[in-house]
Amino acid sequence: MAVAYLHDFEKPIAELEDEIANLEKLASRSPADLSANIQSLRERSLALKREIYAKLTPWQRVQVARDPNRPLFTDYLNALVEDFVELHGDRAYGDDKAIVTGFGRIGQQKVMIVGHKRGKTTAERVQCNFGSPHPEGYRKALLKMQLAEKCHVPVVCFINTAGAYPGIGAEERGQAQAIARNLFEMSRLRTPIVCLVIGEGGSGGALGIGVGDRLAILENAYFSVISPEGCAAILWKDGGKAPQAAQVLKLAPKDLLALGIVDEIVPEPVGGAHHAPEAATQLVKAAILRMLEELVTVPIPELVERRYARHRRIGRFLEGEAAKVYFESTIAQASARAQAKAVKEAGKEPAAAATNAPREAITPASAGPAAGAPPLVAGSPPATAVTSAPAVHAAPVPAAPVAPAASALPPNPPTTPNPPASAPAGAEPSTATKENAGAVSPGPVQSVQRHA
Repeated sequence: MAVAYLHDFEKPIAELEDEIANLEKLASRSPADLSANIQSLRERSLALKREIYAKLTPWQRVQVARDPNRPLFTDYLNALVEDFVELHGDRAYGDDKAIVTGFGRIGQQKVMIVGHKRGKTTAERVQCNFGSPHPEGYRKALLKMQLAEKCHVPVVCFINTAGAYPGIGAEERGQAQAIARNLFEMSRLRTPIVCLVIGEGGSGGALGIGVGDRLAILENAYFSVISPEGCAAILWKDGGKAPQAAQVLKLAPKDLLALGIVDEIVPEPVGGAHHAPEAATQLVKAAILRMLEELVTVPIPELVERRYARHRRIGRFLEGEAAKVYFESTIAQASARAQAKAVKEAGKEPAAAATNAPREAITPASAGPAAGAPPLVAGSPPATAVTSAPAVHAAPVPAAPVAPAASALPPNPPTTPNPPASAPAGAEPSTATKENAGAVSPGPVQSVQRHA
């Protein structure tokens, strides 16, 4: 085969490719016409590739994502981006080689490029820390994305990392804080952001440049909170159970799309991007330009609101018509708030106060489903079970009066509790009445229980 590295599931393909190569050599030395035989073998090889790659397990897709011949960020950078000008440094500590940033053009669209650099040779990999960034890398990425915001330029992020570097130096320099800051700032950055997972999307290392308006993933990449080996070591104390961990982590593109974590799966050439890098590059370019074309026409206030609503939906599960109603209502609410903000900023009469709430005031109720839709709670039963029971809305409970402390009571005259209405005038209160004289009335609590 053209590639030097083979996975176990690719061996049948390799055998057919060897047959084709031998037959082509024989045809070059023989007067017999073997073109029909060669064409037949090529068709069989193509059909076998399609069959094998259509049935890959999650663990096998992880192996493909880690293939040493798979195109890296630098390959896409060199093939897709024109007039690239790299920008360095975080203005605080140094320039992390594991993250590359800079201005460039994809087609006719000016963009800010941010990507994980893993390196091809051993020396490059050591210099780039094998694609695991330090805090200064994430701070550099954020500074450059904020510069893109000032210049009104979209941001394109290429994700390919096993995770952020967990060393002592990185922790001392604030690794967790740097990633958290990126999540916060990217969620409200006032420019379009497209994120694409091209290989490994590991944990917070991927999330540090992975918050955007669109999150796409290549067909044979993965996106997960932890590596399969790490998950297996934690759950079963056995790293050899990585294939089982990959299955339960739901890290494959189809699972991520079904869960609403990614927005799109970018197809790869038959047999994976490592078999046809040039074709894979063109597919990636077409997907990025299409997503940017959709986003650059959206007004910025609405764009930010939609991004916020998109990430609020992650972890909530609905099916069928209930899901459709919820997503439509969420987008409608986001659009209404964005339009109200735009009107207010233009100095015109603002819309109704109910639709003009700022982003900071959004609550789970305001970003939740429309009236009549089932409540959304992670781990809730299927939609058919949820919709069968009406939602419960408890009435606001008035604050119950609190008895003043003994030290706060006036010394003279002492407070005497009123006798019950049914007691005759002048009669001494009963012992039970004396004991309960300062108790809080259970009336409001009982009313709430009856309402619920």
